[in-house]
Amino acid sequence: MIVDEQRAVRDFLAQSVNLGQVGPVEFIETHISLIALAGTRAFKMKRAVKLPYVDFSTPDKRLEACEAELAMNSVTAPGLYRRVRRITRATDGLLVWDGEGELVDAVVEMMRFDQEQLFDRMASAGRLTPALMTETARMIARAHRQAPIIAAEDGAARVAHVLSINRAGFATSDVFSAEEADRLTTQFERQLTHLAELLDRRARVGRVRRCHGDLHLRNICLLHGVPRLFDCIEFNAELATTDVLYDLAFLLMDLWHRGFPALSNLVMNRYLDEGEDDEGMRLLPFFVALRAAVRAHVTATQVTSRAVGIESASDALIAEARSYFTLAENLLGHTPPRLIAIGGLSGSGKTTVADHLAPHLGLAPGARILESDRVRKALFDVPAETRLPQAAYRPEVSAEVYRELAMRAQDLLANGVSVVADAVFDDEENRSRMSAAARQAKARFTGIWLQASPSTLRRRVRERPAGPSDATLTVLARQLERNPEVRDWQAVAADAPLDTVVKAALDG
Repeated sequence: MIVDEQRAVRDFLAQSVNLGQVGPVEFIETHISLIALAGTRAFKMKRAVKLPYVDFSTPDKRLEACEAELAMNSVTAPGLYRRVRRITRATDGLLVWDGEGELVDAVVEMMRFDQEQLFDRMASAGRLTPALMTETARMIARAHRQAPIIAAEDGAARVAHVLSINRAGFATSDVFSAEEADRLTTQFERQLTHLAELLDRRARVGRVRRCHGDLHLRNICLLHGVPRLFDCIEFNAELATTDVLYDLAFLLMDLWHRGFPALSNLVMNRYLDEGEDDEGMRLLPFFVALRAAVRAHVTATQVTSRAVGIESASDALIAEARSYFTLAENLLGHTPPRLIAIGGLSGSGKTTVADHLAPHLGLAPGARILESDRVRKALFDVPAETRLPQAAYRPEVSAEVYRELAMRAQDLLANGVSVVADAVFDDEENRSRMSAAARQAKARFTGIWLQASPSTLRRRVRERPAGPSDATLTVLARQLERNPEVRDWQAVAADAPLDTVVKAALDG
């Protein structure tokens, strides 16, 4: 009976006149949803399924889920979700919109958007830019700040629950041997014992929230030129209630796995700049690994459900599942923390080098970048791109900025996190602070001094786009007048190929 009713609803949605649109109706199907696309609109209905993690078995439950979807996604994707429509049965037995008769089903009406604006497709087309991903990271940070806090002390228990689901999930397919699955899960459980105290503390201070829950590239789109999160997990609050960094980790993992480590690192750094959550960075390789493991078992399960005879599709899924599995295993390893400081006068390319260097340090998503310009803006509680008055560059303010850089670097290193520090560092005392921070944390230190001719520096300062740096040609002129001689750090030509500069820093 339920199948017949949902087939009737599909037939109702298949007629564009019922949708107030013209032209053909296209359908997109998933295991829990059916989406009708027509004209400028999309109509999303829930399948009448009852699974361990979702119950859409009655019209009332599907209506409730639609209302939750509208309410939650309207926060992160304003303008995309329009309203909930009830499908009811009229006295003559026909289906109608929002009538007074029996509730048959419900749909969420949405604005239709170009599927090429989905971030997974943009990634494949090479259209994800650092500027766009910076905006996306900030948007996610805002969403997490606004997300409801779930008062609890069970941060570690929530992760243990995910591990138990993973263990059961691996057992449902034969892509991975029992020995492989047990080895990976045991590695996770071993690391969880070391991270449990931090996870529980984060839960106590409000880092566990009602998040998006499914934050990968396919659930982000560009709408009217602005990145928007959509299709959050609305049907199971427990699935979406998690540490905010585990929510972010899905996107970081997706970018890294698709071959965009620099963008993954950038999103992480810009998110942390907004969220002031450096302590949690110790968790990120573990969280990214866990997201990869989840994708490994989900993809492996899809192989089992494939029709017999579609060998090429199954082979591709097996390879994909194994690539996720390998990523998870690699991220459960250990690399000693390291501090690389990049110094040089304005225009020497410090930020560009730092951005390219960070993904190569530590485990995914790479090193934390501490940039003096961003630290200074944070001290004055303004966005990174806001220009500060000259008073913000008084010697005592700059001294505070460099002390903050060293202190934060030492804290991160002590927690096993690699760091790239980006500042002028033309003062010997400030350089000494960074090497001392590394010594205190028993971490390897490399200092790189980028050298360039005055003409090159002037050209770069004159031509570079607006950003966190407030340096002007006048500022550069004062730096050149001081003519700093840096002998304690490794000198590298700033105009050398970027890969050469990065290799010099890594080998230093």
